[in-house]
Amino acid sequence: MKKELLIASALVSTMGVASVAEAVTATMSGNHNTGMEFDSNNSTTVDTNSHNYSSSFSVSLSETTDGGMTVSSSFMLQNEGGGLDNDNGLTLEFTDGSKLDLISAGNAAAGHDVSVPGAAGEEGVTITTTNNAPTGLDFFGGSTALGFEWHSASDFMADGLKVSVSYSTDNGAAATATAAIQNHWGLGATYVTDAGDTALTLGAGVSGTDYSKTGTALTNDENGFHVGASAVTGDLTIAAGFADGDDIVDKGTGNSANYQVDAEVTKVGVKYVTGDITLNVGYAQGTAKDSTTAGTAGTTEDSKDVLGASVSYAVASGVTAIVSYTDVDSADEGVNDTNDGSAWYIGATLSF
Repeated sequence: MKKELLIASALVSTMGVASVAEAVTATMSGNHNTGMEFDSNNSTTVDTNSHNYSSSFSVSLSETTDGGMTVSSSFMLQNEGGGLDNDNGLTLEFTDGSKLDLISAGNAAAGHDVSVPGAAGEEGVTITTTNNAPTGLDFFGGSTALGFEWHSASDFMADGLKVSVSYSTDNGAAATATAAIQNHWGLGATYVTDAGDTALTLGAGVSGTDYSKTGTALTNDENGFHVGASAVTGDLTIAAGFADGDDIVDKGTGNSANYQVDAEVTKVGVKYVTGDITLNVGYAQGTAKDSTTAGTAGTTEDSKDVLGASVSYAVASGVTAIVSYTDVDSADEGVNDTNDGSAWYIGATLSF
């Protein structure tokens, strides 16, 4: 209870007393993706196809106090899982350009991973085994709703530098047979500079998350780091990133356990823009040794190699046609997965 009261007191004292307003300013944005996916799965002799679609509708709410501080939040309606996405809490933006996220603030490390180009379509290859090899740079670092994330203004202590810090604590979940987060911390930084005609972006993050669990203690909690770099010269972008860490993966009721995952990820990608056409090529390699939270650390490796490429064409304002391809080579506990393979996607994205 003390934690909740402290957070509430800090929020009230930080916001101060603003003029009463009848309504905040609202802006809307969203997109609709629709197209056909064509799957070639190594476990079947017949290729399949399906209609893939997803939509989102986001509403951003903000208002500025008499003192110049902006108070904002947002929510998103989505049809992918149904219902309302309420991950966003409350953001306070101060006159010096710094920001403070409160309630479901997230992990500061994740916000500074470098964007690496890859396939832009809606296709994917579903692996049905217990392969836990990740392919994203921010696969580690869980957090809870009771916390904050602070973002510096641009040029923090040096030209081109931005940093973030986050912390969250016990969300009140009981320590049962399923591991529960007790607290989390995260640090992230992005540095932007010019090297001749090239705009260079460097990003890095580190975080740690402590868990509790009844019975056998976890061999590893969540922790790790990522580093990456992106170079933009004219219409050409080249980027690469690397991450290493331990993750706790919820396999759901079907597997009745959390998994501890010791993993590494390497990503490289290239994007080239010529007129209304954008070409993307990306490759990601993830490896992991996993075990249930009740077992000893894993010794046999899971792996995923993902190669993707896409061509996007700007048909009209807000309308983009996409042809995309992804190939996945997967192995679970050192044994090749029979249901890996490749997929094509042909479709369009409409954004507003």
